[in-house]
Amino acid sequence: MPSWSELSQFLVSGLALGGVYALSGVGLVVLYRATGVLYLAFGAVGAMGAFLTYEMAQASLPGWTGWLVCVLFGGVCTLAYGVIFGPPLAGRDPLVRAVATLGLTLILFGAMNLLWPPTGGAVRSISLPTDNGGFTVVGLQVTWTQLIGLAAGVVLTVGTALFLRLTKLGTAMRAMANDRVITATLGVPVRRVEAAAWFGCGILAGVAGLLLADLVALDSTTLTFLVISSLAAALIARLRSIAVTFVAAIVIGVVHDMLTPFAALTNYRDMTPFVLAAIALLWAARHRTVMTQSREEA
Repeated sequence: MPSWSELSQFLVSGLALGGVYALSGVGLVVLYRATGVLYLAFGAVGAMGAFLTYEMAQASLPGWTGWLVCVLFGGVCTLAYGVIFGPPLAGRDPLVRAVATLGLTLILFGAMNLLWPPTGGAVRSISLPTDNGGFTVVGLQVTWTQLIGLAAGVVLTVGTALFLRLTKLGTAMRAMANDRVITATLGVPVRRVEAAAWFGCGILAGVAGLLLADLVALDSTTLTFLVISSLAAALIARLRSIAVTFVAAIVIGVVHDMLTPFAALTNYRDMTPFVLAAIALLWAARHRTVMTQSREEA
C-alpha cells in the first residue's frame, strides 16, 4: 500500500486533471444543447493547437504568442467545421452528426503524425511559466498550473451556468436545446447562435489542449483520446446538467490518478471513464425503471 504522502500528490494532480476534464465536458454539453452535435474532435483540435504552440516555442517566439495561437486555432478550426458542415448535417440523425466529427479527428490526427512523427523515445513538452511556482497546503505541494487546471473547471462551470441563465445569447441557446424549430420561428438568429456555440467550444478545446499538454504529455494519441474522459463526464450528466458534468469530471480525474501508485491497478486506470460512465448510466436506467413501476402501481 502506498503511503499518504505518495497518494496526496496524485490527489492534487487528479483534481487538476479533473478540472480540465470539467472544462472540456462543459464545452461538449453546451455545444450539444445548442446544435445537437456531439463533438468528438474536441481532443484532436486541442492537440493540434498544442503542437503549434510547441513549434512556436522551438522557433524562440514569445511564449504568449504560442498560447494565443493554440486557443485561436481551436476556435477558428471548430467554427469553420460548424459553418461548413453544420447546416448540411442539421437534419440528420444525432448519431450521424457525431460520427461526422470523427472525420475532422482523423484528418488532424494524421496531420500531427505526419508533421510531428514519433521521436523514438525523445520527449516533446510544453512548459508554462506557472510550472515553476506554487504553494503548500496541508502538506501538499501544489503548482500554479495545477491550481489553474482546477480553477478553470470551477470558473467555467459557474460562469457558463450564469451565462445561460442571465444573457440573451444564453437564453437563445437554452431555447434551441428545447426546440430548435420553434426558437427559429420566434425570430432567434439560429445560425448566429450556433456559430457562437461552435467558436466557444473550440476556444475551450484550445485551452484544454494547452493545459493537458503541460499536465500530461505532448503526444498526439494521448491528447486526442483524452476527450474520452470529458465525454464520459458529459454522458454521466446525460448531456444536460453542467453541474453534474463538473462533479463527474472531478471524480474521473481523481480516481484515474489515485490508481497510479497501486501496482496491481495502474495498468487499468485508463478504464476509469468507461467504468464510471457505465455504472452511472446503469444506475440511472434502474432508477427510471423503479420510478416508472412506482407510478404504475400508484
